[in-house]
Amino acid sequence: MTEPLRGRTVLITGAARGIGAETARLAAARGARIAAVGLEPERLAALTADLDATAPSPAGRHTWAECDVTDQAALEAAVSSTVDTHGRLDVVLANAGIASLGTVAVSGADAMVRAVDVNLNGVVRTAAATLPHLRDSHGYLLMVSSAAAFTVLPGMAAYCASKAGVESFGTVLRMECARSGVAVGTAHPIWIDTDLVRDVQADLPSFRETLGRLPWPLNKVVPVRQCAEALVRAMQRRSRRVYVPKALGVVSALRTFYCGPVAEAVLRTGAERMRRMEAEVRALDRRFGAHSAGYGAAAVDKPSTVDGAP
Repeated sequence: MTEPLRGRTVLITGAARGIGAETARLAAARGARIAAVGLEPERLAALTADLDATAPSPAGRHTWAECDVTDQAALEAAVSSTVDTHGRLDVVLANAGIASLGTVAVSGADAMVRAVDVNLNGVVRTAAATLPHLRDSHGYLLMVSSAAAFTVLPGMAAYCASKAGVESFGTVLRMECARSGVAVGTAHPIWIDTDLVRDVQADLPSFRETLGRLPWPLNKVVPVRQCAEALVRAMQRRSRRVYVPKALGVVSALRTFYCGPVAEAVLRTGAERMRRMEAEVRALDRRFGAHSAGYGAAAVDKPSTVDGAP
């Protein structure tokens, strides 16, 4: 069964670019009223102004709030402002995410901890801030996990760990909300054609080579619109799981194989590429992509959130 988004209030974190921005556009086109949350105020303001002009909501103007999802007070203030302005909150897309560059040996503890903080703790904080309002509306919370929740790749330890955590957190929260009227889903995209993925490809030639050697569908780079369309359908259907592309559902079911000894043996054949990747990361003056909001070209100890990670 599908539910219309027309007149519903949809809050999206990481909404300034990538998956978040494109999902906002498609949801608004279906009549939703968007509350865009992120770290890039100029982009958020431009997005909501464009939505007001091209996809006006029947329930009022689209709004935005500058907010870091690792700051609970700021996040709760953004949620409260949304509810005060729009009167309700119906759908939440916990989408903000980042990816640190390099293996555990070269990425650095601060960068990896920051990635986990944004990707996992940011989702936890978003859920805590929005759940009371979703209970009032019998709403829907969709958390962006990843194919990385059930597959692994050298150089992605913190990202894989954080996205696996999102999947587990979502599964437990779904059980806890079973009698409250709130539906909870997790989304599992593969590589999405966003700034995050493009930045990694630009920074690390070894990653581009590895991507080309992965088996289908793990080697696919999916257009951001295709991912956003899947997320909007999930909002309408209050889906439990979303795979982008759908073939990832099979990979998820076979996760023991993809993370087992055979997969490890295959990945060990890429040891030379891993050494090249470590050298590439060491040569950079940062541990996050160039478009990480506000800090892309900054020092190692100053990473921040990319809006719309895959």
